[in-house]
Amino acid sequence: STRPTRVGHRVASWVSRQAPAGVEVVDIDLRELALPLLDEPEMPSTGHYAHEHTRRWAALVNGVDAIVFVMPEYNRGYNAALKNAIDYLYAEWKGKPVACVGYGWSGAQYARSALRQTLDRVGMVVVEGSSLSFDKTLDTDGTVRADKASEAEVATMFAGLSAAVLDGRPSPEAR
Repeated sequence: STRPTRVGHRVASWVSRQAPAGVEVVDIDLRELALPLLDEPEMPSTGHYAHEHTRRWAALVNGVDAIVFVMPEYNRGYNAALKNAIDYLYAEWKGKPVACVGYGWSGAQYARSALRQTLDRVGMVVVEGSSLSFDKTLDTDGTVRADKASEAEVATMFAGLSAAVLDGRPSPEAR
């Protein structure tokens, strides 16, 4: 989220700390990235990026093996900043393993479902993520009060992402 009163950065920090040994986490904050509303003159599918902010965003995405979107649910949907960030790119998403950790009053179940359609459309390899619910596993200030089930969901998510990354790599013979 890019809202001034957001709590997602706290949730993202907790998710990062759950990463297993050997997994390097790169935090990318959409508020810091500060992408304007899609302003590229050409369609993202052309791969011709006129603006430095788009080239920087593409390089960040190309520089990681997998993505975990940590996102709130707003009115049963995912936030506009995330949609905008996805729409900036196209080829960079193809085959990239992705999972979502959603949070909100209903664990972001509706937002995660809506996002899934977009992720499928851009060709990402979707791995089951996790959800956190206010007043159950998450305080409204963003403090995660995860239980064993939430921690297990995130561990399973990281295992699924790791497996998807390994499945997508060419064999040593093909290199």
